[in-house]
Amino acid sequence: MSQQMPTSVTPKRMRSFDPALLNHPEGRWFAVYTRANHEKRVATQLEVRGIRHFLPLYSSLRRWKDRRVRLDMPLFPSYIFVHLALSARLRTLEVPGVVRLIGFNGQPYPLPASEIEALRTGIMNAMRIEPHRLLNAGCRVRIKSGPLAGTEGILVRKKNVHRVVLTISAIARSASVEVDILGIERIA
Repeated sequence: MSQQMPTSVTPKRMRSFDPALLNHPEGRWFAVYTRANHEKRVATQLEVRGIRHFLPLYSSLRRWKDRRVRLDMPLFPSYIFVHLALSARLRTLEVPGVVRLIGFNGQPYPLPASEIEALRTGIMNAMRIEPHRLLNAGCRVRIKSGPLAGTEGILVRKKNVHRVVLTISAIARSASVEVDILGIERIA
């Protein structure tokens, strides 16, 4: 009996998986699942091995007994993104702290470059970004202006501030970024 993931659990975009996506000569973005609290160590090891990677971080103010401390925390705990040709995946899997490449049916799933670039752009432009729970309902919007122009997400409101939730669907994780309400438009 075949043990496939139930259709109701599989994200819609993953159901029609095309194996040709894996054989991209220049490489693709993949999500790597790491051991808990090993994201920064894995990023350091990937850097040493010359593997292109992206570890999105956000700044968090934490209260300790005697003081407040600002820490750089992983935006997506236990995940880091790598850009590589699938034939070079063994070099990534050999890194201490790496558990596996995220995929289904035994094959790593390439992420849309636009999702990774939207995150990179938001972080590089010092936009206020923070983790956000994955939303399945809400108003879909497109950002019209600014560094994230053209990026789509879900509009939410938090403490009188409008934010757009950006989703990396392959790992079922989201991040929200603060936006000007006049700089977005609703999409169908």
